[in-house]
Amino acid sequence: MTDKPSQTLYAAFAARIDAVLAALEKEGHLPPETSRANVSVEPPRDPSHGDLATNAAMVLAKAAKTNPRALAEKIIEHLARDPLIESADIAGPGFINLRLARQNWITELRAIAQLGDDYGKSTIGDGKRVNVEYVSANPTGPMHMGHCRGAVVGDALAALLEFAGHEVTREYYVNDAGGQVDTLARSAHLRYREVLGEDIGDIPEGLYPGAYLVPVGQAAAEEFGARFQAEPEEEWLPIFRAFAVERMMDLIKSDLALLGIRHDVFSSEAALQAAQKPEAAEAWLREHDLVYDGVLEAPKGKAPPEDWEAVELPLFRSTKFGDDQDRPIKKSDGKWTYFGADLAYHMQKAEKADALIDIWGADHSGTVKRIKAAVAALSEGQGKPIPFDVKLVQMVQLLRGGEPVKMSKRSGNFVTIADMVEEVGKDVVRFSMLTRKPEAQMDFDFAKVIEQSKDNPVFYVQYAHARISSILRKAADQGVAPSADALDTLGEHELDVIKQAAQFPREVEAAARAREAHRIAFYLYDLAAAFHALWNMGNDDPGKRFIVGQDPAVSSARLFLASQIGQVIRNGLALLGVEAVEEL
Repeated sequence: MTDKPSQTLYAAFAARIDAVLAALEKEGHLPPETSRANVSVEPPRDPSHGDLATNAAMVLAKAAKTNPRALAEKIIEHLARDPLIESADIAGPGFINLRLARQNWITELRAIAQLGDDYGKSTIGDGKRVNVEYVSANPTGPMHMGHCRGAVVGDALAALLEFAGHEVTREYYVNDAGGQVDTLARSAHLRYREVLGEDIGDIPEGLYPGAYLVPVGQAAAEEFGARFQAEPEEEWLPIFRAFAVERMMDLIKSDLALLGIRHDVFSSEAALQAAQKPEAAEAWLREHDLVYDGVLEAPKGKAPPEDWEAVELPLFRSTKFGDDQDRPIKKSDGKWTYFGADLAYHMQKAEKADALIDIWGADHSGTVKRIKAAVAALSEGQGKPIPFDVKLVQMVQLLRGGEPVKMSKRSGNFVTIADMVEEVGKDVVRFSMLTRKPEAQMDFDFAKVIEQSKDNPVFYVQYAHARISSILRKAADQGVAPSADALDTLGEHELDVIKQAAQFPREVEAAARAREAHRIAFYLYDLAAAFHALWNMGNDDPGKRFIVGQDPAVSSARLFLASQIGQVIRNGLALLGVEAVEEL
């Protein structure tokens, strides 16, 4: 059995160039132990310039005490001896463009076949533990469109980081300690009384009117009978709070499962406070002089409210870490502020992770600075860096044939994730949420996301895989199988598609470093476009079809190529949580 290759093409050539630089050190053209951290090896922006470009001469010329073009010539002297490099040229002030021998691309195609589902996997994560928190919706109702985009972005990012070598924890923070949970409990109790036969009339202002609470009321009636029907609120409120939250979380998990989303950890804010984690965080911060007792300044830019008064509060020194002002961690009544509880929660997460990532809705942008300040304080106090990234996800506008779909959570009339999945399918929803950068506004048009056209990225990528599957089925019916025996028969157009497929490992690493899973969706669209263009050539020239009746060797080679492009598409779609379909 052939051993699986340890490096894919771009990593292998980065290593070759690094070896050339090491040789130049030995020859005295570079000082010993010169840092090569800023040396890049990547495809040039213009493919006509070659297959690879490196800035090595540009970034190392100063250390070598020479000009970039002179150093580039020394590098090229070594590269010219490499049989896997067809040509090396200096461009502009000292960039080096390389053209690779065609055998490299044939070898890479074989590597895709050998690695299979592992093609594109990376070790750049080095096993470092990353906590990705996403969704974290208040447990007051079903998952709706407002939660969907962040859920998909977080889930795809978690999968991407795992593929890139990280140990990932997917976490959901249950906000079950605020006033909204009391409102939920009262709303559920009202439905409970309704199930028991009371005429509750119209849902009172301030309670949740959604019909999704009817099953909760039914479950409560089965659990408690009429025990709490006429009891005072103080008797049933804490019981109904816990009962309703549990039922809502069951519903939320069920909704998320429709999207193929799971979490490893569900952390409760109520449990956090019951365990006195905020108190422990405050003690730790005071010990490190990061919390002090002080008075907040009056609101700036306008006269303070008549009832405003200076009150001494425990304040976190967030200005020390770039925030606009120091932030209170407790209210004047002694209860924890949302920030105080959130600070303790992030401290809890940091105990078990090397890096933290939060996926938030764009409406939380105002709290980014203070939470980043809190994590920076933890890093300083614990003496270890804790990288922390907040990804803000813009809302999605729902359309149907170009017309806005109205929804209102308050009235109970909103489009749920379950509604969306039922109408267009999980894969369409997931891929669509990743067709734009998370920070950009996006429209989700129920008509357009199922449209069968090049303008619909979901269809275009899935169609490429379905088309490959169809080709392979037809070939099997004709007794022709994919084979790597005659890959030297592949022409320049086929090599161009292999070059596009060979970008996948680089795209994985770049996307993982940037924490941007949508890059994979963009890449898959480009790969699908390259494959469709190759397939379309057969419409004008039968000799360029994948199955050439009079030439089984060429057919087998092209089928092998198609099979490996399908493999790369499957690997990319798997990172997005999307199934690669066999037919459309």
